[in-house]
Amino acid sequence: MLRGSTKFERPDAAVVEQLSALSSATIHEAQGRLGALDSTIKPVDHRMSLCGSAFTVQCAPRDNLMLQTAIAYVRPGDVIVVSAGAYEEAGSFGDVLANACQAKGLGGLITDTGVRDTEDLRALGLPVFSRSVSIKGTVKETIGPMCEPVTIGGVLVHPGDVMRADADGVVVVRREDAAEVVTASQERDDAEAGYISAYRAGKTVIEICNLTPLLAAKGLVIEE
Repeated sequence: MLRGSTKFERPDAAVVEQLSALSSATIHEAQGRLGALDSTIKPVDHRMSLCGSAFTVQCAPRDNLMLQTAIAYVRPGDVIVVSAGAYEEAGSFGDVLANACQAKGLGGLITDTGVRDTEDLRALGLPVFSRSVSIKGTVKETIGPMCEPVTIGGVLVHPGDVMRADADGVVVVRREDAAEVVTASQERDDAEAGYISAYRAGKTVIEICNLTPLLAAKGLVIEE
């Protein structure tokens, strides 16, 4: 017998909203280049974007029993995070389950396995990020942990961590660090806006990034 609980602390909704306005790349850089899932996990449509509290679940490869179980217990706005052994040759999620998720108001799904019915998923608009697309069916045989820490895309995700995903990829923000990451990310965005303004005013990359001493130290000599 495997006992589980769906009780965990979720991040502050206002902080999640603030993170949703920042890109995955900015957040990754701002928090010390941490939290980025493997680049193989991408949206089924480049326009898809999500930000929400992680509802974690562990599935056996080619088995979506626990994913279906998780859908029954998630709360509106949650993002289901599925660790299934990075098994590409399985379509563990499709249009039927996507409709079930959308009916519950889910924020989206992130999985390290495959999905299918991608045209229907795009039309439905539920943000879905997966490792692969596969038409191969799954079984419902193996029970596993839910709302426990899981590893996906090389990153450990705890239930309640904030998942931010967009066209460029997926990043995890620890729930307890989320407010600080918002501040650091906004500072980075503001600094980059300043760089862009300076470039448009005629400054060079070498000037703005102060590359002259670095290039000299590396021994680069440029003759003009």
